[in-house]
Amino acid sequence: MEGELLEVGGELGCRISWAGPLGLAVGSEADVQAACGVMHVHGRRYGAPTPLRVDFASVAAGVLAATGALAALRARRFGAAYREVGVSVAQAALFGLAQYLAAVTAPDRECAEPSGTGGPPFVAADGVRFELEALAADGWLRFWSELGVERRVVGRAWLPFQARYGTASCPLPEELFAATRAVEYGRLARIAAGCGVELTVVAARPAVLGGLPWRLRAGGEVGVGAARGRELAFGDGPLAGVRVVEIARRVQGPVAGRVLALLGAEVVRVEPVGGDPLRGVPPMTVAGGGAAAGPGGGGAAVSARFAALNRGKGVLEADLRSAEGRSAVRELLRESDVLLHSLAPAKVAGLGLDAATVAALRPGLVYAQASGGGPGLSTDYPVQAHSGLAALLAPDGLPPRPTLLTVCDVLGGLVCAAGTVAALEARERTGRAQHVESSLLSAARLLCGAANEAGRAGGAGGGVAVCTDLAVLARDPRVAAALEFGADGCAFVRAPWEFGT
Repeated sequence: MEGELLEVGGELGCRISWAGPLGLAVGSEADVQAACGVMHVHGRRYGAPTPLRVDFASVAAGVLAATGALAALRARRFGAAYREVGVSVAQAALFGLAQYLAAVTAPDRECAEPSGTGGPPFVAADGVRFELEALAADGWLRFWSELGVERRVVGRAWLPFQARYGTASCPLPEELFAATRAVEYGRLARIAAGCGVELTVVAARPAVLGGLPWRLRAGGEVGVGAARGRELAFGDGPLAGVRVVEIARRVQGPVAGRVLALLGAEVVRVEPVGGDPLRGVPPMTVAGGGAAAGPGGGGAAVSARFAALNRGKGVLEADLRSAEGRSAVRELLRESDVLLHSLAPAKVAGLGLDAATVAALRPGLVYAQASGGGPGLSTDYPVQAHSGLAALLAPDGLPPRPTLLTVCDVLGGLVCAAGTVAALEARERTGRAQHVESSLLSAARLLCGAANEAGRAGGAGGGVAVCTDLAVLARDPRVAAALEFGADGCAFVRAPWEFGT
């Protein structure tokens, strides 16, 4: 792979290497996983660095390369002189760990965070293995109370369960596992449905994706003035002049918006009045501006993980449940190129954000929709279970279980961004609006086709040292080209592309 140059179109080439500008002696997926902390984060639930048995970093690098190449092709259409795009697998791995790197380098990283081994899936009395998702504390409490678990135990388990998306660990009390082992799955599913909790059976075999991980559909013709001004400064990135409205929570959608912002797009997050609640999740850092700082600007404390996903974005606070809030969003869309959202399909039309309504507001707008992939598949771990990805990931001798590293969220965001840039280029080529659909499930199935033998090979090859501390890795001069630091020392991942002219 090192130095491989692929011709993308005309005089534009795309180079994918293992290390790129980093000073790491890596030459394989296993090397990258070891050196860049993937094995460390994946292994938190097991108590030691553990190889991830899919080519997560290599697949992420491929998607990032495609995204960069598509963005460069579009920029060349407007006069940019790009001739080559470079991406490395090591940079892609670090990009995938952005929120974890920020968390361990934040000033108050010593704050009490859940850590420890173990975690779901759970097992029913009839042997069915399943993932459980509860996004609200009341549903979580009702479900476990129905199973006879003491309230104090249920309360103690809530924090590590909710924090697992940011900590990659989920140490839960044994009482929860004992409670599910006493009840057959059918009854557990009925109880869950009544409590607003989702259960997902862990598939025994993976399902591999066929075709692209996004779907692109053409809409109506682009109206006059649909594209924004052509006086563009491509030194700011190949998506200079593109405005994106992002309406998304958690990880998948914000990752997609972060990619577009790093490529030079102006990304404006729509957040509820008072800001996204995830801003206040510790550890905290001092934001330097943009969406990470909030509408009040720099200097405010914000969640390090939130900042890692949302630096460089603007913010519009709007209550989408109110006529005033929806009107503010509509006005923003009238001057934008992309709507990127991860709203539930059932809510979109009621908010006036369905594709048909938005097309009438802004002819030629690219409509990018990021979803889970089906009913009950709104978050990462249930998707890993349903797709069969979990069946690939467990170490030898253990039954299928998802990784607590958010591989589907990260790759789902990368795929959504790639589809969005492809749609922007398709709009310029065809003169027609575009509708992009991507999902966590499509990302999971993409990874299912990238199984490797790293776990059976005993870890990293070539004598590469295995990272066991992301804070130490962030200070390693060999990875300096991939990182930048806030005023308080919090580490953030730079754009993973090199654009040559």
